[in-house]
Amino acid sequence: MALSGARNRFGFPRSGSGVLLNQPLAPPASPHRADHWGALASALGFEIKKPNPKARNGRRIVIHMGAGQPTRLWPRERFETLAKDVSDAGWSVELLDDSLVGVEALIERLDSADRFVGNDSGPGHVAALLGVPTFTLFGPQLPESFAPRAPKAEWITGAPCPYKPCFDNCRFSEPRCTLSIATDEVSRRVLAWLANDSLE
Repeated sequence: MALSGARNRFGFPRSGSGVLLNQPLAPPASPHRADHWGALASALGFEIKKPNPKARNGRRIVIHMGAGQPTRLWPRERFETLAKDVSDAGWSVELLDDSLVGVEALIERLDSADRFVGNDSGPGHVAALLGVPTFTLFGPQLPESFAPRAPKAEWITGAPCPYKPCFDNCRFSEPRCTLSIATDEVSRRVLAWLANDSLE
Protein backbone atom coordinates (compact mmCIF):
# COMPACT_ATOMS: atom_id res chain seq x y z
CA MET A 1 0.00 0.00 0.00
CA ALA A 2 2.83 2.37 0.83
CA LEU A 3 4.48 1.80 -2.55
CA SER A 4 1.18 2.49 -4.32
CA GLY A 5 1.19 6.05 -3.03
CA ALA A 6 -2.14 5.67 -1.23
CA ARG A 7 -2.70 8.66 1.06
CA ASN A 8 -4.65 6.69 3.64
CA ARG A 9 -3.42 3.23 4.55
CA PHE A 10 -5.71 1.41 6.97
CA GLY A 11 -4.89 -1.88 8.61
CA PHE A 12 -4.26 -3.89 11.74
CA PRO A 13 -0.53 -3.61 12.48
CA ARG A 14 1.45 -6.68 13.47
CA SER A 15 5.09 -7.76 13.34
CA GLY A 16 6.26 -4.20 12.66
CA SER A 17 3.92 -3.60 9.72
CA GLY A 18 2.52 -0.52 11.46
CA VAL A 19 5.31 1.60 9.97
CA LEU A 20 3.63 1.15 6.57
CA LEU A 21 0.24 2.37 7.82
CA ASN A 22 -0.84 5.90 8.58
CA GLN A 23 -4.26 4.76 9.84
CA PRO A 24 -3.49 1.84 12.19
CA LEU A 25 -6.56 0.21 13.73
CA ALA A 26 -6.90 -1.76 16.93
CA PRO A 27 -7.96 -5.31 16.05
CA PRO A 28 -11.43 -6.37 17.24
CA ALA A 29 -11.62 -8.67 20.23
CA SER A 30 -13.36 -11.30 18.08
CA PRO A 31 -11.13 -13.38 15.78
CA HIS A 32 -13.92 -13.62 13.18
CA ARG A 33 -12.89 -12.11 9.85
CA ALA A 34 -16.29 -10.42 9.45
CA ASP A 35 -15.56 -8.29 12.51
CA HIS A 36 -12.19 -7.28 11.07
CA TRP A 37 -13.72 -6.37 7.71
CA GLY A 38 -16.49 -4.52 9.53
CA ALA A 39 -13.95 -2.49 11.49
CA LEU A 40 -12.18 -1.54 8.24
CA ALA A 41 -15.49 -0.58 6.62
CA SER A 42 -16.42 1.56 9.62
CA ALA A 43 -13.04 3.32 9.54
CA LEU A 44 -13.66 4.12 5.87
CA GLY A 45 -17.09 5.55 6.65
CA PHE A 46 -19.21 2.70 5.34
CA GLU A 47 -22.26 1.47 7.22
CA ILE A 48 -22.98 -2.24 7.05
CA LYS A 49 -26.67 -2.83 7.64
CA LYS A 50 -27.81 -6.10 9.09
CA PRO A 51 -30.11 -8.05 6.77
CA ASN A 52 -33.74 -8.63 7.68
CA PRO A 53 -34.27 -12.14 6.32
CA LYS A 54 -37.55 -13.94 5.91
CA ALA A 55 -38.60 -16.84 8.11
CA ARG A 56 -37.42 -20.30 7.07
CA ASN A 57 -40.06 -22.73 8.32
CA GLY A 58 -40.25 -25.30 5.54
CA ARG A 59 -38.45 -28.62 5.05
CA ARG A 60 -36.34 -27.88 1.98
CA ILE A 61 -32.58 -28.29 2.34
CA VAL A 62 -29.89 -27.35 -0.15
CA ILE A 63 -26.61 -29.25 0.08
CA HIS A 64 -23.73 -27.63 -1.83
CA MET A 65 -20.81 -29.98 -2.48
CA GLY A 66 -18.39 -27.48 -4.01
CA ALA A 67 -15.59 -25.29 -2.69
CA GLY A 68 -13.03 -22.92 -4.11
CA GLN A 69 -10.11 -24.98 -2.79
CA PRO A 70 -9.57 -28.76 -3.13
CA THR A 71 -8.48 -29.02 0.51
CA ARG A 72 -11.99 -28.01 1.59
CA LEU A 73 -13.85 -30.58 -0.51
CA TRP A 74 -15.58 -33.34 1.45
CA PRO A 75 -16.02 -36.28 -0.94
CA ARG A 76 -19.09 -36.23 -3.17
CA GLU A 77 -20.14 -39.78 -2.31
CA ARG A 78 -20.29 -38.83 1.37
CA PHE A 79 -22.54 -35.88 0.57
CA GLU A 80 -24.77 -38.22 -1.44
CA THR A 81 -25.07 -40.55 1.56
CA LEU A 82 -25.90 -37.57 3.76
CA ALA A 83 -28.55 -36.44 1.26
CA LYS A 84 -30.21 -39.87 1.41
CA ASP A 85 -30.21 -39.82 5.23
CA VAL A 86 -31.75 -36.35 5.27
CA SER A 87 -34.32 -37.32 2.64
CA ASP A 88 -35.26 -40.42 4.64
CA ALA A 89 -35.90 -38.09 7.58
CA GLY A 90 -38.56 -36.26 5.56
CA TRP A 91 -36.65 -33.35 4.06
CA SER A 92 -36.76 -32.28 0.43
CA VAL A 93 -33.13 -32.26 -0.70
CA GLU A 94 -31.40 -30.48 -3.58
CA LEU A 95 -27.76 -31.31 -4.26
CA LEU A 96 -25.68 -28.59 -5.91
CA ASP A 97 -22.07 -28.49 -7.02
CA ASP A 98 -19.75 -26.13 -8.85
CA SER A 99 -21.46 -26.90 -12.17
CA LEU A 100 -24.08 -24.34 -11.16
CA VAL A 101 -22.66 -21.20 -12.77
CA GLY A 102 -23.55 -17.61 -11.95
CA VAL A 103 -24.13 -15.72 -8.72
CA GLU A 104 -27.76 -14.97 -9.57
CA ALA A 105 -28.53 -18.66 -10.16
CA LEU A 106 -26.83 -19.56 -6.88
CA ILE A 107 -28.74 -16.92 -4.93
CA GLU A 108 -32.03 -18.10 -6.44
CA ARG A 109 -31.43 -21.69 -5.35
CA LEU A 110 -30.20 -20.75 -1.89
CA ASP A 111 -33.09 -18.37 -1.31
CA SER A 112 -35.48 -21.27 -1.88
CA ALA A 113 -33.90 -23.24 0.99
CA ASP A 114 -34.96 -23.58 4.60
CA ARG A 115 -31.59 -25.07 5.60
CA PHE A 116 -28.13 -25.23 4.02
CA VAL A 117 -25.29 -27.75 4.38
CA GLY A 118 -21.93 -27.37 2.68
CA ASN A 119 -18.17 -27.11 2.82
CA ASP A 120 -16.35 -24.10 4.22
CA SER A 121 -16.92 -22.00 1.10
CA GLY A 122 -18.69 -19.01 -0.42
CA PRO A 123 -22.17 -20.52 -0.86
CA GLY A 124 -22.49 -20.99 2.89
CA HIS A 125 -21.86 -17.29 3.47
CA VAL A 126 -24.36 -16.35 0.75
CA ALA A 127 -26.94 -18.60 2.42
CA ALA A 128 -26.21 -16.92 5.75
CA LEU A 129 -26.77 -13.46 4.25
CA LEU A 130 -30.13 -14.69 2.99
CA GLY A 131 -31.02 -15.80 6.51
CA VAL A 132 -30.78 -19.53 5.79
CA PRO A 133 -29.53 -21.57 8.78
CA THR A 134 -26.23 -23.21 7.86
CA PHE A 135 -24.27 -26.34 8.76
CA THR A 136 -20.64 -26.16 7.64
CA LEU A 137 -17.91 -28.79 7.29
CA PHE A 138 -14.56 -27.27 8.29
CA GLY A 139 -11.24 -28.79 7.27
CA PRO A 140 -8.13 -26.55 7.16
CA GLN A 141 -9.76 -23.40 8.51
CA LEU A 142 -11.17 -22.42 11.91
CA PRO A 143 -14.89 -21.82 12.50
CA GLU A 144 -14.18 -19.11 15.06
CA SER A 145 -12.70 -17.07 12.21
CA PHE A 146 -14.87 -18.09 9.26
CA ALA A 147 -18.17 -19.65 10.34
CA PRO A 148 -21.13 -18.20 8.42
CA ARG A 149 -23.01 -15.56 10.41
CA ALA A 150 -26.33 -17.34 10.01
CA PRO A 151 -29.23 -17.94 12.37
CA LYS A 152 -28.95 -21.41 13.90
CA ALA A 153 -25.44 -21.82 12.46
CA GLU A 154 -23.69 -25.07 13.32
CA TRP A 155 -20.56 -26.81 12.10
CA ILE A 156 -18.29 -29.81 12.41
CA THR A 157 -14.50 -29.72 12.27
CA GLY A 158 -12.01 -32.22 10.95
CA ALA A 159 -9.14 -33.84 12.79
CA PRO A 160 -6.61 -31.63 14.61
CA CYS A 161 -3.49 -30.77 12.65
CA PRO A 162 -0.32 -29.01 13.89
CA TYR A 163 -0.41 -26.79 10.78
CA LYS A 164 -4.02 -25.66 11.11
CA PRO A 165 -5.08 -23.14 9.95
CA CYS A 166 -3.04 -23.80 6.84
CA PHE A 167 -4.83 -21.47 4.40
CA ASP A 168 -5.30 -24.33 1.91
CA ASN A 169 -1.60 -25.12 1.48
CA CYS A 170 -1.72 -28.70 2.74
CA ARG A 171 1.62 -30.26 3.64
CA PHE A 172 0.27 -33.76 3.11
CA SER A 173 -0.66 -35.65 -0.06
CA GLU A 174 -4.34 -35.23 0.83
CA PRO A 175 -6.25 -33.00 3.27
CA ARG A 176 -6.46 -35.31 6.27
CA CYS A 177 -8.44 -32.78 8.29
CA THR A 178 -11.30 -32.71 5.76
CA LEU A 179 -11.23 -36.40 4.91
CA SER A 180 -11.25 -37.37 8.60
CA ILE A 181 -14.85 -36.15 8.94
CA ALA A 182 -16.87 -39.37 9.04
CA THR A 183 -20.10 -39.67 7.09
CA ASP A 184 -22.07 -41.24 9.94
CA GLU A 185 -21.00 -38.49 12.33
CA VAL A 186 -22.04 -35.78 9.88
CA SER A 187 -25.42 -37.46 9.36
CA ARG A 188 -25.95 -37.75 13.10
CA ARG A 189 -25.03 -34.12 13.74
CA VAL A 190 -27.01 -32.74 10.79
CA LEU A 191 -30.15 -34.71 11.65
CA ALA A 192 -29.96 -33.50 15.26
CA TRP A 193 -29.50 -29.93 14.02
CA LEU A 194 -32.44 -30.22 11.66
CA ALA A 195 -34.64 -31.60 14.42
CA ASN A 196 -33.80 -28.82 16.88
CA ASP A 197 -36.08 -25.87 16.16
CA SER A 198 -35.20 -24.16 19.44
CA LEU A 199 -31.71 -23.09 18.36
CA GLU A 200 -31.11 -19.35 18.28
